[in-house]
Amino acid sequence: MPKKLKLEGLECASCAYEIEEALKKEGFEFAVVNFTTSELVIEGDIEKAKEIVKKVEPGVKIIEKEEHHHGHDHGHHHDHDENPRKMLYFIIPSLMLFTLGMLLRYYYNYDNAVVLGIFVMSYFLVGWKVLRNAFLNSVHGNVFDENFLIAIATLGAFAIREYPEAVGVMLFYIVGEFFQDLAINRSRRSIKALLALKAEYANLKIGDKLIRVKPEELKVGDIIVIKPGERVPVDGIIMEGASNVDTSALTGESVPRTVKEGDEILSGMVNLSALLTVKVTKELRESTISRILELVENASARKAKTEKFITRFAHYYTPAVVGLAALVAIIPPLAFGEPFSKWLYRALVLLVISCPCALVLSIPLGYFGGIGRAAREGILVKGSNFLDALSRVTIVAFDKTGTLTKGVFKVTKIETRNGFSKEEIIKFAALAEAHSNHPIAKAIKEAYGKEINEAQIKEHENIAGHGVKARIDGVEVMVGNDRLLHRFNIEHDTCRVKGTVAHVVINGKYAGYIIISDEIKEDAPIAVRDLKRLGVKRVVMVTGDNREVAAEIAKQLGLDSFYAELLPEDKVKIIEELEKEKAPNDKIVFVGDGINDAPVLARADVGVAMGALGSDAAIETADVVIMDDKPAKLPNGIRIARKTQRIVWQNIVFALGVKLAFISLGILGEATMWEAVFADVGVALIAVFNAMRILR
Repeated sequence: MPKKLKLEGLECASCAYEIEEALKKEGFEFAVVNFTTSELVIEGDIEKAKEIVKKVEPGVKIIEKEEHHHGHDHGHHHDHDENPRKMLYFIIPSLMLFTLGMLLRYYYNYDNAVVLGIFVMSYFLVGWKVLRNAFLNSVHGNVFDENFLIAIATLGAFAIREYPEAVGVMLFYIVGEFFQDLAINRSRRSIKALLALKAEYANLKIGDKLIRVKPEELKVGDIIVIKPGERVPVDGIIMEGASNVDTSALTGESVPRTVKEGDEILSGMVNLSALLTVKVTKELRESTISRILELVENASARKAKTEKFITRFAHYYTPAVVGLAALVAIIPPLAFGEPFSKWLYRALVLLVISCPCALVLSIPLGYFGGIGRAAREGILVKGSNFLDALSRVTIVAFDKTGTLTKGVFKVTKIETRNGFSKEEIIKFAALAEAHSNHPIAKAIKEAYGKEINEAQIKEHENIAGHGVKARIDGVEVMVGNDRLLHRFNIEHDTCRVKGTVAHVVINGKYAGYIIISDEIKEDAPIAVRDLKRLGVKRVVMVTGDNREVAAEIAKQLGLDSFYAELLPEDKVKIIEELEKEKAPNDKIVFVGDGINDAPVLARADVGVAMGALGSDAAIETADVVIMDDKPAKLPNGIRIARKTQRIVWQNIVFALGVKLAFISLGILGEATMWEAVFADVGVALIAVFNAMRILR
């Protein structure tokens, strides 16, 4: 089972990639470093992982979750503090000394040991961590990280007596890193705000007393009291009370929901108006909010192709530019007798430009921002690969019941045949459907209205795509669709009925049928309209319901086509047929309830579970989970996905474009180290701020 570990001191995106690659090379089959949350998820020997991380990144400390506390480890060897503002204690004095040195050298024309000492002091105030990290990392074989490159470039500038520029570059670099860290921390706080949905405590009721305990301590069957204004700590059933609850943390829905005795209440909701007594049905680790947070936190484990490509590219790009810098420093002086200092300076400029952070920092941050934004809207995306896929959707296939329709059925008509009474039909149908949670079964049991004695049910068989078969006190009962009648060769006079129908067979004789009505969801037409506005080429419905019902709903919603009377395996075939209609890079989305539609959810490019609030099966099966019953959330998810990809590609083109331009200028001698630092830190900072736009 994967273990989640905290990485303290991980503030470098390329470092995260190095750690992940090193773990995989050492035999860890599953190893994912989440740079955005500073976490490592692995399967295998934790102690071995700690040794590998220490070797690859000595400035990063690996901590098991239970060890982790809110204090900071000031002993780590990395160039970022937990609180970036602490760097101001070094930046401000360094800046003052640098200004004094510049005045003395260029205004008063002093160029002596005192001036050099001022520049050296200014340099070490901001550069000591960079130098320390460069030394430690190079000892462990990591010579291409940003610390080493900046250290070599600035020390080289000192060597050729360009010490004002050396100090200025280090100062500019640290100031840029300072603002970059502020931006990253702000982004992380935005993400953590989405995840800070767990209750801090629970009111456990023991006798007449209320004891405040941690939610982790609650057990199934415990009785808790939730006061107005408190967050629900774990999933449960309301035993006493009625109240309004804020479900926005789970669904993105701002309108409060009314709950009463007997209703399920989920962790993460906020009780708004009245005292509620609740019986715990799930422990914290299995509760809805824990599952949601785990999904959001672990989403970066499934990386998009773009993200994987850019990290691999940066891994090879940096050594390549360092090699180019070495050639620039050596070949012209040796081959053409050019001044060594001139070409060494150009090589140092290239070293600064080659720092990879601008490339690998903003991309994962952009994707995680998109996932976080979607979660805020009540749309859980399980990975950046699915976010990418959503952005390229051209065909959407909806299930009908519970997806486009409310799935709240009511019996509107009972037709009898062969001498059976309405009372007999509804009674035997209710008993046969006693073990089913299907909306049609619920409607039949509700119409029966009496308590069902399950002891009467001797045998029960669910026939997928057809209905159910049961033996009730010696009477064989079958309830299902028209296919069920033909499968068992039951003589009947009615095949086509307008509406959702359940045929009833008693002891092999056709007893009649029950008509059940369903309603289209209010926002289903909006969902279809918005999908078409977004450029989705085909919006279709695939359903097991009869053709007449499907045709009527398709007409009302303006669907492009529909496929009716389908078994679960037939739905998979339909998706495979639709695959032939799309371009290779286009994607198909299937939207269903996440339980009955598991095969087709798995087969589609993106499986979306609708109406999945609290459904473990839906969360497990689907790639995207919409946490309320609203199909109109799907177009919103596609918009977020497209905006995310747009920003990610803006950052890639911008970062690569600027770096390649400055590499060319550096070789030609047209770029200074000041400009090179902009090509590294400045570009990274702009890209990070751009990535943060997704969260707004």
